[in-house]
Amino acid sequence: MQITIQDVILQSVIPRIYSEHLQRLLAAFPAVTILGPRQSGKTTFAKKELSAWRYVDCERPSEAVPLEEDPEARIAQLGDHVILDEAQRIPALFPVLRGWIDERRLVKGRLVLLDSASPRLIRNLSETLAGRTAFLELAPFRFAEVISQPLALQRLWLRGCFPDAFLAPDAEMLARWFDAYTRTFLERDLSAMGVRVSTTTMRRLWGMLAHLNGALWNASNVASALGVNYQTVNRYVDILEEAYLIRRLPPYFANIGKRLVRAPKLYFRDTGLLHYFLGIGTEEALHTHPSQGTSWEAFVIDQLVTLFQLASPQVSFFHWRTAGGAEVDLLVQTPSGLIPFEIKLHSAPSRGMVRGLLSCMADLNLAKGYVIFPGASGYSLGNGVTALPAIEALGNTARVSLL
Repeated sequence: MQITIQDVILQSVIPRIYSEHLQRLLAAFPAVTILGPRQSGKTTFAKKELSAWRYVDCERPSEAVPLEEDPEARIAQLGDHVILDEAQRIPALFPVLRGWIDERRLVKGRLVLLDSASPRLIRNLSETLAGRTAFLELAPFRFAEVISQPLALQRLWLRGCFPDAFLAPDAEMLARWFDAYTRTFLERDLSAMGVRVSTTTMRRLWGMLAHLNGALWNASNVASALGVNYQTVNRYVDILEEAYLIRRLPPYFANIGKRLVRAPKLYFRDTGLLHYFLGIGTEEALHTHPSQGTSWEAFVIDQLVTLFQLASPQVSFFHWRTAGGAEVDLLVQTPSGLIPFEIKLHSAPSRGMVRGLLSCMADLNLAKGYVIFPGASGYSLGNGVTALPAIEALGNTARVSLL
């Protein structure tokens, strides 16, 4: 696929689906922290949405030194309407920010922080600014944002959602970009976040997790293969999860008279990164790979999670599986009830392919269930089950509110 000038500028001009959400948070809180994986487009988004604000890159020495030497004076000098990028690199800054916010606590929309790790991983953020900042998780490109691009769904699934990966001109450059991304994360980002790990072990684990995508998580089995203890494996996976690279989908528990599986399922949050570790660089390789089904599953789950989170802050996500093997890929707990989803790569799923979904609906007394598939038109499978095309389910931010 040839890259065009239009492709080059796509990242900076594409409207993100988070704009309205950011403005609501700024109207309600003195500070907003935009979180998400590195290279997900946080800086581009913040600069575009808040073009009149002062942008400060805390990775640049010219910006960082004044903040390190006298943070109180520098923050006072910067004033309101400031974007601080990678502020966690200056730990002494956070107590100053707390005092600065508290001086005029009733004034909203004064500060935006950008960060590449969750508050649990960045202790200064979670402890010092608790209750003073709202959080907005900004994922890489969503299908609803790039739906107008040619072959957007297939391209996004294959290449992943990171803007630079999505725009890569060919498979070789795509692999090079992910190679640089993983090396930077392991060799620079982890130490910058104050995380001490063996980069060799983390790299081996990361690659091993690609082969476990969509499987039930068992730390002891992975630890045995790596030659370390299960506590180390769990700690390393915690780090990848808090850096928005891995998702452990917890099981849903219910008193239904059946034994339910209590282990979480593990997924890569970006299928481009998953395919990099699996050695998949082309559509042909993807469609003949034994992991294509679980890859599609991971892609759809990640997209759906974002849409539901934007629709309501009061949502939770689970998988459902009985000891007998009946399962549902994604169970969404919304304020109005549970919504079960089965994710299929088949072009026309049949009723016989969704026995687990029907079993879940019967056990949990649910009137509706959905099958997400890569087809063109939706249809009913009976008993409240609707086969919903991915292009429809993922391509409209308001669609999940209608389910």
